[in-house]
Amino acid sequence: MSSSAISAAHPHAWRAAIACILLLPALAVGLWSHPTLGQEAPVVIPAPASDLTETGATATAVFAGGCFWGVQGVFQHVKGVTMAVSGYSGGAAETATYEQTGSGTTGHAESVQVTYDPSVVSYGDLLQIYFSVAHNPTQLNYQGPDRGTQYRSTIFPMSEQQAETARAYIAQLDETDLFEGPIATTIEPFKAFYPAEQYHQDFLTLNPTWPYIVMHDLPKIAALKSIFPEAYREEPVLVGTL
Repeated sequence: MSSSAISAAHPHAWRAAIACILLLPALAVGLWSHPTLGQEAPVVIPAPASDLTETGATATAVFAGGCFWGVQGVFQHVKGVTMAVSGYSGGAAETATYEQTGSGTTGHAESVQVTYDPSVVSYGDLLQIYFSVAHNPTQLNYQGPDRGTQYRSTIFPMSEQQAETARAYIAQLDETDLFEGPIATTIEPFKAFYPAEQYHQDFLTLNPTWPYIVMHDLPKIAALKSIFPEAYREEPVLVGTL
């Protein structure tokens, strides 16, 4: 990917690059394990008390939690996930582009459509990973340096059963007091999912040294491996060419 394409791909990339340079001394002395300002720190949380029972070989879930690069990257490393696609949900088809969604006026959120095998990983498992390592669910319309409703913490349930499971889990997590504040994640009716532009797909895997990825997203992959070792898969399942 050309540098111009990458810089256009994320409005806060250069801010992250500067911050990453400033953090190099800390990296050299092994302080990277500590959360940096604005970084989405993982939280060890219990599994849902009530999970969703699904039949069939495949099911779909849609999650929004900040920049879709990191959310996609996390779910691509989860066993049982057969596809994780970055895209847009919450708005109309004609505004489902990165440039328009970035205005914060389209109703879209940067989202990830997760296709999974329910016999390997459950919807509840995905929710636990989503709330624990994929993003900070106490931040409603921002994550790290990214600001706007397009970066909101939202679940787009594919069924009423998914919605009920998510609502119950949010209530359960709020009772634990494990987070820095109440869960801000909203549950919105699913209308449609629109895949993002090709240059956004597999961005974490294809650009592992990009400063934004190093600062905000690779720690999520490390947390997934550490907190959920039985669910972690070393080789991500990639989108490739849509």
